[in-house]
Amino acid sequence: MTFTTDGPITDARLVTATDVPKLQVGATTAGLVATGSATDGHYGLFRWDMSASSRGATPHFHRSFSEAFYVLDGRIALFDGSGWREGRAGDFLYVPPCGVHAFRNDSGAPVSMLILFAPAPPREAYFRELAERIASGRTYSDAERAEFMARHDQFEVPAGA
Repeated sequence: MTFTTDGPITDARLVTATDVPKLQVGATTAGLVATGSATDGHYGLFRWDMSASSRGATPHFHRSFSEAFYVLDGRIALFDGSGWREGRAGDFLYVPPCGVHAFRNDSGAPVSMLILFAPAPPREAYFRELAERIASGRTYSDAERAEFMARHDQFEVPAGA
């Protein structure tokens, strides 16, 4: 319930676990728990369930939003801009805008985490396009990849940078 000068407004929304849209991104299942459009752009929240063979994301940054990772289950390698750290259930990594970060599952077992984006860019568009690119098996040129990433405010950091 929200209170305004005209009185309270009931605007809370419950999304049950069975109603969360799922997206297959390679060997990862993404649960689109709360998209930016569902939260009026305040934040986005995704559940990221990685299989034992899921790769993850290489070092990169976003200019216009922060990102946070909360490990639910398993072990995951998290890059905090200065080095790789092992994240376990209950661990949390916050990355401010322009903060370099990455993650990978090299544990040999499944891992689950929540990913929070704030304010909420349309990250579901990025992940849907990424899922289609992976499923197609098509390879892309460096220029095509860079254009795709930049269009979604994701900028890779060269190795050794």
